[in-house]
Amino acid sequence: MTWQIVLNNNSVGTTNFDPVQVYDIDLFDTPPATISALHTAGKKVICYYSAGSYEDWRPDANEFPSSAMGKGLIDWPGETWLDTNNPTVRQIMVARMQLAVQKGCDGVDPDNIDAYNNDIGLNLTASDAVNYVTFLTTEAHSRGLASGLKNGGGIVENVLGLVDFEVNEQCVQYNECYLFDGFIGLGKPVFHIEYPNDTSVEAIVPYCTGANETGFSTVIKHMNLDEFYEEC
Repeated sequence: MTWQIVLNNNSVGTTNFDPVQVYDIDLFDTPPATISALHTAGKKVICYYSAGSYEDWRPDANEFPSSAMGKGLIDWPGETWLDTNNPTVRQIMVARMQLAVQKGCDGVDPDNIDAYNNDIGLNLTASDAVNYVTFLTTEAHSRGLASGLKNGGGIVENVLGLVDFEVNEQCVQYNECYLFDGFIGLGKPVFHIEYPNDTSVEAIVPYCTGANETGFSTVIKHMNLDEFYEEC
């Protein structure tokens, strides 16, 4: 499937959308009118939210208990890892899914579920991540929302039959695209992003070649996820 992802300060316009089938946009920053306009333009809309980190600028930031906070995310000021086993954290995520329903999203992109693969200060395991993704997906499905796995290569086999798609970052760069082949085998899209420093046509060829062999839906993006993109 062709797609575009724009998470930078609601820079998604309401006209002149890119000729793609799917848009991945920010749950909080995107107004319902933009989602409605995307639907009118024939797009499916995936709404992004961070399921595994506290972001101090979000409107529900004051609802997170301090007891659920871990270490800060490296290179992401204002973000802190969360204890995803905490019942209050899970209640907040359910409320976010309900917001996605109210805004008219077709699906959700829950980020930062891979705490097990990072130094977060909370001792969360891969089994905890499987449990959390199962919880998030079940809650999304009960509300009529599709739900994806964000990265999480280490738990693909445990959730492949449950989630509806994969959103992957940099599997070509890190030589791990093979971890996500199972999605293609089941007819589920892998929405794949690479962030090369040089985004010229010549420079992106190695990124596109590796991804095209897999059947992934690859876009070349700036790290800040503004409107720029190149399709492979």
